[in-house]
Amino acid sequence: MPLSSMTGFARSHGAAGPYAFVWEIKSVNAKGLDLRLRLPSGWDAIEQPVRAKATEMLTRGTVYANLAIERPSLQPVVRVNDQVLAALLATVDRLARQVDADPPRLDGILAIRGVVEVVEPDESEEERQAAETAVSAGFGEALAGLAAMRRHEGEALGRLLAERLAALAALAARAEHAPGRKPEAVRERLANQIALLLDSSDRFDPDRLHQEAILIAAKADVREELDRLNAHVAQAQHLIEKGGAIGRRLDFLAQELNRESNTLCAKANDLELTSIGLELKSTVEQFREQVQNLE
Repeated sequence: MPLSSMTGFARSHGAAGPYAFVWEIKSVNAKGLDLRLRLPSGWDAIEQPVRAKATEMLTRGTVYANLAIERPSLQPVVRVNDQVLAALLATVDRLARQVDADPPRLDGILAIRGVVEVVEPDESEEERQAAETAVSAGFGEALAGLAAMRRHEGEALGRLLAERLAALAALAARAEHAPGRKPEAVRERLANQIALLLDSSDRFDPDRLHQEAILIAAKADVREELDRLNAHVAQAQHLIEKGGAIGRRLDFLAQELNRESNTLCAKANDLELTSIGLELKSTVEQFREQVQNLE
């Protein structure tokens, strides 16, 4: 399965009967899947099928979906509220007998709030059902466009992550063959340190110093860290080759790679190994940042 990022944008539009609609969808990073819908009033019936489609196609990301609908082909209907008009005329007639004033004009009466209403024409149930079906299908088209864009970005992310893993493997190989890790180098360094201590004072017990030197040499060995680094790199490479929604698993591996890099830096006993450890930490951080965008 191809890799997918969690960021993308898509747009679709269509028409059904008197209705014209536009979907706009964008997604950003998130720990899970969170669909945030903005629907026009009266269109709640499409929410459930729309959410079901999103769950089928996406695994992670915060998805913002906005629907705009209009009925451009229909002329508005002007309705006179007969009850309000009758009550208003009755009031005018009563006041005309009490107050000497010019009679009201028609435009003034019609301008009074509630007398005239401009509304959209009534729709049939068949038209509404057909429109809901078309709008739901339009969401599916936009969602497919979003998924395609996320896959395209996922391919680019996959190449970047593969490069970072190759760099980590190369650094681990450099650490494996670092001159400072050779037994004779470790032995010589410890021997020089012990000789300096013995020359500075005659109170040190040579046997105790020998035991401490063995412990220090064992603690300075980065064999286990390198083995785990290589194992994590191999597992991450396998996941990328396999594809699919692997973002969370790669994020866990990034944490483990960072842990091993920190330990290697702490145990490094020469300048070159320290330099390699710092490069490892930098490369792991780059890997982790890219993984955050992966589904």
